[in-house]
Amino acid sequence: MRRDYEYIVLGLGGLGSAAAYWLSRRAGADVLGLEQFELGHVRGESQDHSRIIRLSYHAPNYIALAKRAYECWDEVARENGEPLVLVTGGLDLGPRDSAIPLASYAESMTAEGVAFETLDADEIMRRWPSFRLTDDIQGLYQPMGGIAMAARGNAAHQRLARAHGATLKDCTGVELIEPLADGSFAVTAGGVRYGCRRLVIAAGPWTNSALAHFGRKLPLVVTREQVTYFKSPHLEKFAPDRFPVWIWMDDPCYYGFPVFGEAATKVAQDAGGKPTTADTRDFESDPENAAGVVRFLERYLPDALGPVHFTKTCLYTLTPDRDFVLDTIPGHEAASIVIGAGHAYKFASVIGRVLSELAIDGGTPSDISAFGLGRPVLQLDNPPVNYMV
Repeated sequence: MRRDYEYIVLGLGGLGSAAAYWLSRRAGADVLGLEQFELGHVRGESQDHSRIIRLSYHAPNYIALAKRAYECWDEVARENGEPLVLVTGGLDLGPRDSAIPLASYAESMTAEGVAFETLDADEIMRRWPSFRLTDDIQGLYQPMGGIAMAARGNAAHQRLARAHGATLKDCTGVELIEPLADGSFAVTAGGVRYGCRRLVIAAGPWTNSALAHFGRKLPLVVTREQVTYFKSPHLEKFAPDRFPVWIWMDDPCYYGFPVFGEAATKVAQDAGGKPTTADTRDFESDPENAAGVVRFLERYLPDALGPVHFTKTCLYTLTPDRDFVLDTIPGHEAASIVIGAGHAYKFASVIGRVLSELAIDGGTPSDISAFGLGRPVLQLDNPPVNYMV
């Protein structure tokens, strides 16, 4: 059994699997990925049919990263032999005076040269008659918005990583991380002690458990979120070539998908879940959250409603400012860490590529300066929070 590798990735969810893939393209068999549960498990953040992908974002640095995300997904898809993104168009909409101002999205897209349209309520309803909107509603339409195929993308990253020579071990929980005097690391997992020169931590809601081995803790909040699939009697209206992915830009914030993966619509509240922990969470539907989704659809998108097909839970690992963490660990620069803050899946492949660049090259062409571990809000024990993005 091989015990020593150049690179070890801890966590093989959406972000860790992508890191293992991009590392394996350059380092082949020198990559080991460790996952405490079975591959494709549903205890974390990134396993379902669909996640929204878009070039519409509130800040230019996110849009620049999203552009590279599309390129990375396309590159993986070519090697995979099947698409991993389905373009449907994306609609951000909400009241003119809302908790998530559309102006910052429009300004950021303009700054980054991204094409979009500004639509009033009448035009939104003309294009997609299932919406029921009042005159105070406006929207931004970005034609490149769509669906990142989450479960398919995870499986592709894992399969291709193995094809490039990486070793991926599931059901292998990490028991100890030891920073060594020469800057390398020893990782004990599944009762076996492995060594590596570079370490990548993509532990999601288990992040602070991993950081404890470095004597660090971040002010993270883990929430139990849920999405609901509805057996709408109007599914033909929500075909991917007839209806966009959409986000209601207010507080509470809701989002939804055309039909994909199930014969049903999919709708959820963003960051509407209750705090929990990765080890104590349950998988039951929250009736209060579900009722809020139904009330929203009854008012604004009644055609999407129907009998509940099923409700699925997942976790968010939230930073106080809702920005990512994507950095090396101070004092242990050979170890890098990522936290997706509940909105990273669209970036999964490019984040994996960035992590591989940090590990192999010591730097990345992507601007990740806003995602540092040292930013002031992460140094507070009880920081103010803002989860609206």
